[in-house]
Amino acid sequence: MTPETLFSLHGKSALVTGGATGIGRMACEALVRAGARVLLASRKGDACEAIAAELNALDAPGSAEGFAGDVGTEEGVDALVEAVKSRTETLDILMNNAGRTWGAPMGQFPFEAWDKVMSVNMAGLFHLTQKLLPMLMQSGSIDDPARVINVGSVMGEVPMGDGAYSYSASKAAVIHMSKIMAKELAGHHITVNALAPGPFVSKMTAFATADEGMREKVGSDVPLGRVGREEDIAGCMLFLCGQGGAYVTGAVIPVSGGINVMSGQNIFEKALQ
Repeated sequence: MTPETLFSLHGKSALVTGGATGIGRMACEALVRAGARVLLASRKGDACEAIAAELNALDAPGSAEGFAGDVGTEEGVDALVEAVKSRTETLDILMNNAGRTWGAPMGQFPFEAWDKVMSVNMAGLFHLTQKLLPMLMQSGSIDDPARVINVGSVMGEVPMGDGAYSYSASKAAVIHMSKIMAKELAGHHITVNALAPGPFVSKMTAFATADEGMREKVGSDVPLGRVGREEDIAGCMLFLCGQGGAYVTGAVIPVSGGINVMSGQNIFEKALQ
């Protein structure tokens, strides 16, 4: 077995939601470079078409196709499923990356921020996966399962609100639901794993990562000293989607530079000084 066979995705088809920006965009490029045919969707179809054109210009072994898709409503999910079915008869990889956040301080956090965030981050993720199960089950086998990758967050692993209460709670739900799905779908030759990213450059984090100076400040609070990079996401995707990840399900990969294991100060530190 060679590195090429472990991580090659030649002949595979994938759907990435929220694929036009941030982590979704990083994942799409990794999949295309590994040889997959990637369908990328988000609410802004024109942006997805533009990213697909960029990816197709890389002269990589894979290809990309972008179009509009909204996972924030049941009708939107159903429409996205039909759009996928019209473009491909097979689906080997599903990356549930589309997400929404809302920030407001405690005491001012609005009721509507719960439904708007949970409908995309959790309900849409679950409904889309459920609707695409027949295609995933058809593609998966005991030696080469179909793959589902759900994008959670380090904020769903550790008690960090930072004003994004519904977002943090929704990502904790994504991580737990990923484990439930992993248990229930293993017998159908489908693996389900989750990413729990820390700070990456994206539209969602633009308020804190818009320029190099801001990224350095954010990175200085990360144990490994920097914000996430494209290759950090690419490495996770190629492992989880390639043959090397065929025996892994129910995992949560902490792509957070060590934030996931940060804890309080040593409670005896002052007494020992």
